[in-house]
Order: sequence, then C-alpha cells, then structure tokens
Amino acid sequence: MAKTHFGFRDVDEADKARRVRGVFDSVAPKYDLMNDLMSLGLHRVWKAYAIGVANVRPGDRVLDLAAGTGDLTRGFARQVGAGGLVVHTDINEAMLGAGRDRLLDDGLVLPSVACDAERLPFPDASFDLVSVAFGLRNMTHKERALAEMCRVLRPGGRVLVLEFSRVAEPLAKPYDWYSFNVLPRLGRLIAGDGESYRYLAESIRMHPSQQELKALMQAAGFGHVDVHNLTAGVVALHVGIKC
Repeated sequence: MAKTHFGFRDVDEADKARRVRGVFDSVAPKYDLMNDLMSLGLHRVWKAYAIGVANVRPGDRVLDLAAGTGDLTRGFARQVGAGGLVVHTDINEAMLGAGRDRLLDDGLVLPSVACDAERLPFPDASFDLVSVAFGLRNMTHKERALAEMCRVLRPGGRVLVLEFSRVAEPLAKPYDWYSFNVLPRLGRLIAGDGESYRYLAESIRMHPSQQELKALMQAAGFGHVDVHNLTAGVVALHVGIKC
C-alpha cells in the first residue's frame, strides 16, 4: 500500500485521513482560542490580508475549503452580498459544525457542506474564487486537491491558498524551538492535547516550500501564480489564476 506522511511519520495513504480527522475532532472545541494563542493573534491579520487580496465582488460565487470555524467564509459573505454565494466546507464534521454555529451566531445562513477537497461535489466552472486557509497541508494528495480547485473555477477564476510555509533562515531556529516546545505545551494546558499540536508543527515542516507549492499549482492548471510572504515567510499566500 502506498505511503504518505502524517507529520514526521510514514503512514498508509488510506490511514492519513482518519488520523487527520482525529486531530481536528480533538482540537475543534478550542480551535479559535488556540489559534489566537499560538499565533499571538496574527492569524487574524493573515486572514484579513487574504480577504483583502481576494477582492471579492457583489454577486460572486465563492467556495471556502477546509473552512473550519469560518473566518474567511464570514469575510467573503459580507463582500458578495445577497446576490452572491459563499459555500462553507470542511471534511471534518466537528470543525464544520463549529463553523456553522459561529456563522449562524453572526446572522449568516450559508450552505455548509461536508466534503473531501480531493473529490469536490460541484460541477465544472461553478465558482469565481476558491480559498483554502491552513488546510492544504493536511490533504493527502495535494496535487489532486489543487486540480479539483481548478476544475470548479470558471476560466479566469482565482484560487487563494493561505498556508504555513518556510520561514526566513535567520528565524528558523527560534521558530523551531517555539513550534516543538511551546505549542505542544499550550495544547496540553488549553486543549488537553499536546500530541495534536505536535502533529500540526510537524505537518508545517512537511509542507512544500513557497516555490514548490507554486510549481504544484502551475502543474494543476493555474497559469499565473503570485506568492505573498507574510511575517517573514511563517505564512505564505499563493494566488493562482485559472488558464
């Protein structure tokens, strides 16, 4: 059976989705609080930047993948207005439910769909924008997921991939120390689960670099890809345009 990585461990491809599901089942109740603590609130700045770059217009159709608690979904919904559509999706039902509840609390009634980004249940050319924030690195076949994102976009449509990436070299050692010492301890103290946060730190190191991800996106059908490094490369926003 083919192997893939789950953090630093090699696992059967068929087993990765189950393991990732277990991580997010565990972290869902404290997900937003932990994001604030782990990033010192910067995740809100990164997401706001992505929403600004998206420049979604009234009436647009947007697909938000691995949308979790719905931060980007919420921002896009305000931009597309009553004449547009934003679909909130996640493969993990615990995360999807947490996001749906938060959206409803904000007065937003949007479609929430449990789906696998590698096999999207939407027709070709259905959306003007597809976004995925901090979810691509958890997908088993990234190239398959990117090809699906391209398929459901109209010609000229755009994909936004916001993801942890390769930090600038002078910061690499302190960033590693923080990731593997502080984050698991925070996870244990706040969420009662240090191992899931150790996996999340490992998964960042196994994710493609900025240039590697750009090449994957181009191979999937995005003719032009811009890379925006944020916070010295801790996070990168890749913006691809469908040919």
